Amino acid sequence: MKVYFAPQSRAVRTVWLLEEIGLPYELERFKLGQKEMRGPEYARLNPNGRVPTLVDGDTTITESTAIAQYLGAKYAPELTPGPDAPNFAMYLQWLHYAEGMIMPLERRNPEMAARALKVINRALGGAEAHMEGREFIADNFTVADTITGHAVMMCRRLGADFDKCPNLNAYADRLEARPAFHAAQSA
Repeated sequence: MKVYFAPQSRAVRTVWLLEEIGLPYELERFKLGQKEMRGPEYARLNPNGRVPTLVDGDTTITESTAIAQYLGAKYAPELTPGPDAPNFAMYLQWLHYAEGMIMPLERRNPEMAARALKVINRALGGAEAHMEGREFIADNFTVADTITGHAVMMCRRLGADFDKCPNLNAYADRLEARPAFHAAQSA
């Protein structure tokens, strides 16, 4: 299994999940914006020139949430509630919440960044309310924590308003303390 990776990107999610599962993997490292990401060799794998890209045998996937869903379904059913699980709908909701609601922050244009931050702060309010009395996003640790949890940590790091988010702060602290997350950050 090979992961095309850059630090401080959504590729951290993929490596974090692989570490949680305990699957061996090989990293192909880039720096964000590196010209090789837009080169013809990498374009054959990921025409968008972005990371992550996962290659597992004959399977190539280029979207971080799809990669997480694939890895969970194929290699970690214990982290992927099935349709009969009581937390299945909650799991799906929060697995996809990050991309739809709290990622990414637009940082190049100050006006757009300010607007994006307002939207993200509202969306974080919903996540904050949801986390009341919960340790993890879908009650127990699941693949959704590596996606939406990562987005929560990124929002906190990038300046979203966490002053009124004690539940999300505690959640992010718990996730950042996980050994698998530390391993992904060190990749």
